[in-house]
Amino acid sequence: MIDIQLSERQERIIDIVKKNQPITGEAIASELNLTRSTIRPDLSILTMSGILDARPRVGYFFTGKTGLGIVSDKIGSILVDDVKSVPVVLDESISIYDAIVFMFLENVGSIYITDNGILSGVISRKDIIRTAMGGTDLHKVPVGVIMTRMPNIISVKPKDSLLSAAKKLIEHEIDSLPVVEEVDESNKEYKVIGRITKTNITRLFVELGDNN
Repeated sequence: MIDIQLSERQERIIDIVKKNQPITGEAIASELNLTRSTIRPDLSILTMSGILDARPRVGYFFTGKTGLGIVSDKIGSILVDDVKSVPVVLDESISIYDAIVFMFLENVGSIYITDNGILSGVISRKDIIRTAMGGTDLHKVPVGVIMTRMPNIISVKPKDSLLSAAKKLIEHEIDSLPVVEEVDESNKEYKVIGRITKTNITRLFVELGDNN
């Protein structure tokens, strides 16, 4: 379980608010035998972290959010656009062999394929291994022959939540998602502007953990 580290005084403030909400800052300070200015930093921390809610001319309330609840709210507010990385893209006329070289140089598990700048497909390491085992001439056959084509590509948009992107990665058992923007809505044409990977999400959790 993820816990937010609070001082003893902050814990006491939470208990006071729970028992007396709504309660003013002055009343909290009186309960602690301290001045309002002394506990102002504590109240700021507790309200900014989401544990307490402050309403003008009313006072402080306990929100019920601690630990995982606050982390969950934080994760739910993060958008794909906040953490997306640079997409790895090739034209569908490129040979499978060149795609293999590019994939290993970039150290990625999948590559997005475009036709005149429009997303047309995606290839993964599994696609390449399967093709190589079948005896295909990798130097002569373009990636367009073996790729998964639109509209069978799972994608996300910049304003989608990162949580929804993570669920898609798990549900479809894939290692990355193209981040797209519509070029032609009627023809379902999209431009690739980024990617979301399991690494992006893992890095985010590490950052959240360090910040806590």
